[in-house]
Amino acid sequence: MTLNYLMPTRMILEDDCLYRNRFLLGELGRKALVVTGKNSARANGAYADAVRALEANGQDHVLFQWVMSNPTDLCVHEAGALARAEGCDFVLAIGGGSPMDAGKAAAVLAVNNIPKEEFFGLAFKTALPLAAVPTTAGTGSETTPYSVLVDTTGPGGKTPRKEGPVKRSVGSSLLFPRLAFLDPKYSMGLNRDITVHTAMDALSHGIEGMLSVRASHISNLLARESIALIQGCLDSLCTFPPDPWALSREVREKLLLASSIAGMAIAQSGTVVPHSMGYLLTLNWGTDHGRANGLLMESFLKWCRAREAADPSIAPRIPSLCSALGMDLDRFCGVMEQLLGKREKATEKELAAWGAMPMKNAANTYIKPGQEDIMEMFQDALAPGDAPR
Repeated sequence: MTLNYLMPTRMILEDDCLYRNRFLLGELGRKALVVTGKNSARANGAYADAVRALEANGQDHVLFQWVMSNPTDLCVHEAGALARAEGCDFVLAIGGGSPMDAGKAAAVLAVNNIPKEEFFGLAFKTALPLAAVPTTAGTGSETTPYSVLVDTTGPGGKTPRKEGPVKRSVGSSLLFPRLAFLDPKYSMGLNRDITVHTAMDALSHGIEGMLSVRASHISNLLARESIALIQGCLDSLCTFPPDPWALSREVREKLLLASSIAGMAIAQSGTVVPHSMGYLLTLNWGTDHGRANGLLMESFLKWCRAREAADPSIAPRIPSLCSALGMDLDRFCGVMEQLLGKREKATEKELAAWGAMPMKNAANTYIKPGQEDIMEMFQDALAPGDAPR
């Protein structure tokens, strides 16, 4: 047995945790680059709480509020340049996965002069300290060492890329946030689509973490706990109330904690092939990342079950996963169908193109799928047709 475990993020979950624990922010530096999306951090009160905490500490800040859904390499270079110009010495990222991932990249670019075309795959040795305030319950970026961005530039500095934008990730222990402030009040009132799709993202992290070649005793413990927390919320998600504020604080808190714990799991194990496949739906259709994962999960898990049954040399993992889910695979797929609603459909041309593309995370999957397998999963998940998306 070998084990290599690192989890340097201090995670705090409580009401008003950002202000109550503001002294921890005081230890990070004198001036923060606050990274957010355009509206949500103001609407849910997280930005106001951050300003209150920073001002109470006597800390200054500058706001970068231009992070879009699926942040690009161009966006994070702008944020890093602003941090340098303003003399910021730490980053406070507030929002869902996009602002947190952008904040991580900005923390690197603030102290490293890296050209856009060299950012992905280039080693770096320094980054500004980072604190994260998640306002959705899905990505778990507040507890991972990854920043997932859209590469629009590509090798040679060509903009836009000839082959189109692609999603790529940067990973380093320097990207672990020092602090993660978890306050469920910021997610109160999120609508059904955001709540369900982000929960699917967190659930996919737990499931994929258990099906990774890098899964360990510790990552599996974390993954199973995150899955159990979300499983306890599935009935509430399936019967989502007309008024999103009516979804209980208890459910919001469980989903937020599950997301962070699932992030801790994939920080050790990484994700597997559905994540890579789902990026294509996000880039080409604008599908929410969590929904993309959900759309592909059923076909992937059924493929894994079939391969386990057909090949006795494969150590089975689906039974253990079903134990964590508290239900058999067919019942789980039925729940997913209820949450997903009407599925998007792909054209034959889209299926042929996507099925032929190599998937980076395939190598991290406990049963490595070939291109024919990936094509089969796409076809099972996205029945051909021309229905509008």
